[in-house]
Amino acid sequence: MAACLASAVEGFQMGRMGGFGQRSVRATKSALTLHMDAALILQNKGGGHGEIGYHLAKQLKGKGLDVVMLQAKDAKMDKLPFKDYAELKSMGVEIENLDLSDPAALTEALKGKEFTHVFDNFAKDVKTVQTVAALAKDQWKVKSYCYVSSAGMYEASVPQPMTEDCKTKETGQRGVEEYLKDQSLPFTAFRPQYIYGPKTNKRDYVDWFFHRITRDRVCPLPGDGSQMASVSHVEDVASMMTSVVGKEAEAAGQVFNCGTESFVSYQQICDIVASTVGKTAKTQGYNPKDFELPKGAFPFRNTDFYVTPAKAKNVLGWSSSHTLADDMGWYYESYKAAGQDTKEIDFAADDMILK
Repeated sequence: MAACLASAVEGFQMGRMGGFGQRSVRATKSALTLHMDAALILQNKGGGHGEIGYHLAKQLKGKGLDVVMLQAKDAKMDKLPFKDYAELKSMGVEIENLDLSDPAALTEALKGKEFTHVFDNFAKDVKTVQTVAALAKDQWKVKSYCYVSSAGMYEASVPQPMTEDCKTKETGQRGVEEYLKDQSLPFTAFRPQYIYGPKTNKRDYVDWFFHRITRDRVCPLPGDGSQMASVSHVEDVASMMTSVVGKEAEAAGQVFNCGTESFVSYQQICDIVASTVGKTAKTQGYNPKDFELPKGAFPFRNTDFYVTPAKAKNVLGWSSSHTLADDMGWYYESYKAAGQDTKEIDFAADDMILK
């Protein structure tokens, strides 16, 4: 018994000295029990941020954390990325589907659990963040509460590229950022923009160009097509968020734009896609004010609207690993595998413009 206790104490001391790498000593029923840091991911039902949870879970496991993901039950589980969650489970990620807007359901699902890190990719307003934020602050005493916000909150009139101190609109997500700050939590907000990548849940940003170029159609571009965008690979988005692990003090209380370092214009996207499929891009500019176009007629803003991730590079030591040009080869293969090259597409808005 004495030998066991001595061994446990020795292990405790090694953990304090960093001998266990990512391991940390957590307060549990046994003061000498060693645990990995543990992350909770709250994942929404889909849309532009739909695949973030998958990649967060994968990267956090790679960093040695235990991972639990609570998935909004209204997600279409037969669609990507959700249909591939078995891959995460095989890595040891615990996944549960439930109504994330129900405080009682959340409280029950989290009963008896404890986390060092929270990655909230669900909350859209103060009401939907309060339950987990309270647990994180009062019970878990988390090292970091990371919130997936949105770069869409910036005012359209701000200087480009947009920095974190630019003027924002009063949105639900901005309200969540302010609420977490007021709670004195070690919160960090990330504002992603225009995400693409493996397991993508929203293909519109890049597919719009493939739909037209693979079918030898003209791409109608607002203005002259020189407007810039930060089209960001989801693995880069996730890596910026997970870079908080180990740098919690530096990240606390900070807001970071979450986008690529490689900006592209709408014309450049046309050229990249055309080169990938072995065709020549055909484009035509137009004045959006001359038409009453339906929502989604073009996947981006009519004006420049892109963020710089310079702050994350300086504070977190993060850098991106992907560029749109380098990724278009595999993206084209995924486009064809998804049957998008033979899918019937409604080009009514294009025809209106091109006439």
